[in-house]
Amino acid sequence: MTVAVGGRRVLGDLAAAARLTWESGRGVVLGYAAVTAVAGLLPVAAAWCTKVLLDRLDGGAAGDRWSLLPVAVGLAAVGLLGGLLPVVGQYLRARLDRVVGVLSMDRLYQAMNRLSGIGRLEDPAFRDQLRMAQQAGRSGPSRLVDDGLGVAQSALTMVGFLGTLLVVNPWMAAVVVASAAPALWAQLRLGRSRADVLWSISPHERREYFYAELLGSLAAAQEIRLLGLGDLFRRRMLVELSAANAAIAGQDRREARTEGLLAGLTAAVAGGGLVWAVLLAAAGRQSIGDVSVFLAAVAGVQLASQGIAHRIGMAHHAMLLFGHYRDIEATVPDLVVATGSGPVPRLRTGIELRDVWFRYGEDQPWVLRGVDLLIPQGRATALVGLNGAGKSTLVKLLCRFYDPTRGAILWDGVDLRELPVAEFREHIGAVFQDYMAYDLSVAENIGLGDVTALDDRPRIVAAADRAGMHPTIDTLPHGYDTWLSRMFVDESDRENPDTGVLLSGGQWQRLALARAFLRDQRDLMILDEPSSGLDAQAEHEVHRRLREHRAHGTSVLISHRLGTVRDADTIVVLAEGRVAEHGTHDELVAADAGYARLFRTQAAGYQDVSP
Repeated sequence: MTVAVGGRRVLGDLAAAARLTWESGRGVVLGYAAVTAVAGLLPVAAAWCTKVLLDRLDGGAAGDRWSLLPVAVGLAAVGLLGGLLPVVGQYLRARLDRVVGVLSMDRLYQAMNRLSGIGRLEDPAFRDQLRMAQQAGRSGPSRLVDDGLGVAQSALTMVGFLGTLLVVNPWMAAVVVASAAPALWAQLRLGRSRADVLWSISPHERREYFYAELLGSLAAAQEIRLLGLGDLFRRRMLVELSAANAAIAGQDRREARTEGLLAGLTAAVAGGGLVWAVLLAAAGRQSIGDVSVFLAAVAGVQLASQGIAHRIGMAHHAMLLFGHYRDIEATVPDLVVATGSGPVPRLRTGIELRDVWFRYGEDQPWVLRGVDLLIPQGRATALVGLNGAGKSTLVKLLCRFYDPTRGAILWDGVDLRELPVAEFREHIGAVFQDYMAYDLSVAENIGLGDVTALDDRPRIVAAADRAGMHPTIDTLPHGYDTWLSRMFVDESDRENPDTGVLLSGGQWQRLALARAFLRDQRDLMILDEPSSGLDAQAEHEVHRRLREHRAHGTSVLISHRLGTVRDADTIVVLAEGRVAEHGTHDELVAADAGYARLFRTQAAGYQDVSP
């Protein structure tokens, strides 16, 4: 990235952060800006009041209390404001963080919802960027505005002191600038270096966080303990932590050397200027108040320059993170957007895959290689094949999580890319192999299958009954209102077993099936290994119910257990991304090809073979 482009990006990020913050709460922003401006001028006002007070005392006005009273009151008022403004500023900053966080996270996930497919979510680089965008979204915009106002506050302090010195003695102003300029330049360089180090260690920090979360994960606990992986992951976590600490330690050493040299240089310049000011005061060419202003100005300008550099460094780091937020917020849809907006018609003829090729990236191998397939309306089509044959990819294309790299998928002759994605998916129900177990109540876990039924308890009960889960639900502490999680349990309720229940894998699979049955009036039902976690009796019962459902609709069934698909109207065998065979179970067995050999292999596993 060139300097010009980088500059435009920085200005664009600052402008975007300012707009977002302003839209979040104009009143809070104005109040915080006013507090910041006043706080920046308070040190100058305090120094000026002190100068006037000392000059009047030195000029023989000690006995004239009425001439000293206004200055003393002003100094007291400055002190009072100095105590109150940080409290008010902290309150406004916290409030700004909250209102900005709500709006920024809302916009971030609006952008995420524009991604109709899942391709980017399966991209590790995008997921890293998303994590950083989530981190920046909550406080990044307000932090950038806060850092900008902090720079402005320090600049006001610096300009105020320099302006005061210009009035008192221009040469003193030059001395103060001479003492502050090297420190400001060096602090700016350190700030950029510090931001670069923080950016460079972010991969180490992410990996450290990953291993730390893994060591405390309930989902991974059994395997980690059984396989003895705890020490391995602990060592890897420490390696990443040590790498990050080494980079930070190097930056700390550079800062200590630089700041030590600057402190000596600044002290020498300031000390020389102080001696000169004292000599001028002794000669009657400067007042005691002038000397006090000079002392305050040296300290104030140095602190202000350090504050400017520190704020700029923090802003630089915040802008790096906020850049990821802006990239995600500006993301464009990942699927072709349909030009038509009319309703998607009910399926009447069938779904056709016409010369469909697909791969997950240009540098990735082909997963599907010219698939031609017809899924007739009202019929059951089964997809079988070895691992890696392309079955799950085909399901992703049918749900339009991806578009084909080549070829087309037609819904009654209309390319899916010409149909609105959200409306098209309203015509589909599915049970995925990797089904979700939501940390919600039983009723909500089922009702999410059709959000219009979340409050329709009879429909939810009927779906659970069809999935064979209703008797189990009746035994739970609160029936359909039982919370299926221990994640959100309060400390006061932790010992109460009724506050949350954990289901078995098979019970969760039945809930996922009930969630799919809630969409039983859809045109297409996709069943991807719907009984993989069930025992033999439960599997038989589930497939009996699925057969009843398939008798009235169009379905695609995927299973490695060929006995569960033998009654499908058509069985399609995929091999190396192509349709190798298709037909009924009897036809494929009679053909004595790959399906027949695979079926006999599985059947032999159930036979009692005597020695």
